[in-house]
Amino acid sequence: MTQAIHKSTENKNKEIRASLFGIEQVVSELAAVRQAWRRRQQRSAEPGGRELPSRDALAKILNDLRGALFPMRLGPPELRQESEDFYVGHTLDTVLHSLLVQVRLELSYASRYHEEESLHIDDRALTIVREFSRALPGIRTLLVSDVISAFQGDPAARTVDEVLLCYPGILAMIHHRIAHRLYQLGVPLLARIVAEIAHGQTGIDIHPGASIDAGFFIDHGTGVVIGETAVIGRRVRIYQAVTLGAKRFPTDQEGKLQKGLSRHPVVEDDVVIYAGATVLGRVTLGRGAIIGGNVWVTSDVAPGAHVSQASLRHEQLSDPMVAL
Repeated sequence: MTQAIHKSTENKNKEIRASLFGIEQVVSELAAVRQAWRRRQQRSAEPGGRELPSRDALAKILNDLRGALFPMRLGPPELRQESEDFYVGHTLDTVLHSLLVQVRLELSYASRYHEEESLHIDDRALTIVREFSRALPGIRTLLVSDVISAFQGDPAARTVDEVLLCYPGILAMIHHRIAHRLYQLGVPLLARIVAEIAHGQTGIDIHPGASIDAGFFIDHGTGVVIGETAVIGRRVRIYQAVTLGAKRFPTDQEGKLQKGLSRHPVVEDDVVIYAGATVLGRVTLGRGAIIGGNVWVTSDVAPGAHVSQASLRHEQLSDPMVAL
């Protein structure tokens, strides 16, 4: 009897709280908005549950992957070297099973728009995750080259461990190396979520499609933007607020943006790009070129050339077409 009274009182309190804020009406109106959106997008109901990959699940996967790649630096604080291999194996087993679930979700979602892709989703998902697993040693090797490049390129860096633990550019590259492989394996939505998690944490925006060779160093990093079709060579160093972007966005006959075109810069080996520089379009920065701070580059730069605000002003004054 006492329990029934208590439950009745609890229900009444819930009703009072709900009526205080008009929650019932808000819930109804939100449902109407959702249904209108689904009709516009020609989406059916989702009786089977979530249909898209989970950002939270991927954040957990990434955290564990960082530990598996660098166990004694980014793994759990209680880890000892004698149990390193066991930890890595156990972590990867958990991570890869979790990743398999997310890959299946993306492939299932994509199959709604491409019927020919709907067959053998489970087999394709398993193949993708197996290929990703096999890529992890290569990813670790590339990341070691990035860490060494950062240590050698920054006089403020005291140890490679400091670089790995503290530098936002390294965190961004851990995410990018993972995201780029997922992008190559045919799960671009997962790759983009991985990239955006790093973007939110570091202020460094690297599209997972960008191809970046070994020994890449982003110093400071905040405000860096690297576009989808950018190609970056070995031992390249860039500083904060650098943009490797597109100059123009061609459209088709219906006025819609053409996607997949090569529209971002090619940066050859040993190039340095200083803070605030903006490089736009499918231009090539030749090997060993140095791009000064706050310059705007929209044409090719010769190998070994030095581009600065002063040199650009000189070119503009020397060009009769500019004088006209």
